[in-house]
Amino acid sequence: MMTNKFKKTFFAAAVAALSGTLAFTGCDDKKSAVAVAQSGPSEVPATVETVEYREVKIVRELPGRVDAVRLSDVSARVTGVLLERKFEEGAKVEKDQVLFQIDPAPLQAARDAAAAQVEVAKANLNGAEITFKRFSELLPTGGVSRQSYDDAMIAVDTAKAALLAAEAQLKSAEINLGYATVTAPISGIIGAALVTEGGMVSGNALTKMAVIQQMDPINFDFTQSATALLDLRKAIAAGTVEKIDENTVPVKLVFDDGSVYQHAGKLKFAEVSVDKTTGMYTLRAEFPNPDNLLLPGMFARAVLEEGVNKQAVLVPQKAVSLGTAGKATVFTVNEHGMVVPRPITVGKMEGNDWTVTSGLKPGDRIAADGLISIGMALAQNPAGVKIVAPAETPMPETAVPVRPEEAAPAESAEAGK
Repeated sequence: MMTNKFKKTFFAAAVAALSGTLAFTGCDDKKSAVAVAQSGPSEVPATVETVEYREVKIVRELPGRVDAVRLSDVSARVTGVLLERKFEEGAKVEKDQVLFQIDPAPLQAARDAAAAQVEVAKANLNGAEITFKRFSELLPTGGVSRQSYDDAMIAVDTAKAALLAAEAQLKSAEINLGYATVTAPISGIIGAALVTEGGMVSGNALTKMAVIQQMDPINFDFTQSATALLDLRKAIAAGTVEKIDENTVPVKLVFDDGSVYQHAGKLKFAEVSVDKTTGMYTLRAEFPNPDNLLLPGMFARAVLEEGVNKQAVLVPQKAVSLGTAGKATVFTVNEHGMVVPRPITVGKMEGNDWTVTSGLKPGDRIAADGLISIGMALAQNPAGVKIVAPAETPMPETAVPVRPEEAAPAESAEAGK
């Protein structure tokens, strides 16, 4: 059994040995780092690309909703009992097609009464004209007084005015009688009937009876930021963006499931004012809708081209390293082939490339691949990283097959031995 004194001596020796080992290892690491730094930059194979301007179409995808080109409320214009509905709900109706029939009997009676008043007015006018003619013949001989003559003339004028008023009442009664037959004001798709047979409708309250919407063509209303519009106009004024003719701008419609509407539309107009609360302005596109696939209120996204950016800077997606908070970095390559990290600002994707909005200019050279190897080498070697051309994969030699008949003599020779 070890004594306490021996244990203490053994523990001290072990600690000393371990300390010496750690010190030796630390020295080796420092020496290795110094050796790497003194040996020069690390060489990493990578592809180098030169940045240049490219033309890219400015395409925007904006949300909006489908809206009918024309919408008309079918309302009662006279008061009465609804007798009949003469259309199929949800069907297409044509302009002036009969939709409802209101009981015409009271209106017909009012029309007949107005017609009788016209006949009375005509009779009164005829009597006034006969009296005036007689007084006109008697006035020169003193057969009637001047006052009676004047009264007869006034009676003729009054009878004429009464006849005009009666004829106007007759016309109004005939119009109301025509309103008993309710027709479609526009062509389109009619919705559900809002009143039923036997119900009372009011012309004074304009009872709504149905709604017709014109579905082909159909509108799509969407909004865009006023800031985006201002930036586009500045770029057009500066000459970096070529404006597309607004009269020929094609518009595509994309649904929630990602499918594209089969018919292309065209930009119709844009509002001249900006919404004060949202900072957005409204645009409208018109689409053919022969199959009534687009329904009012439907949500979709409009895809339209606004111009062509002649000075777009694009870099491959694999050449960009994305960090936290959306920060992006590329490895630029100087004239000596040395790597220099550079922060950039990226915009939207164009295929497999990032659009760079700031940080790069034409003529800059970047590492298009090998980002992981470059990053590890930079972390390990303070002397930096130098880009070298990637080694080409050697082509395999083509093996020439040996035919059985060529191998047979050799086998025979061996057998002979």
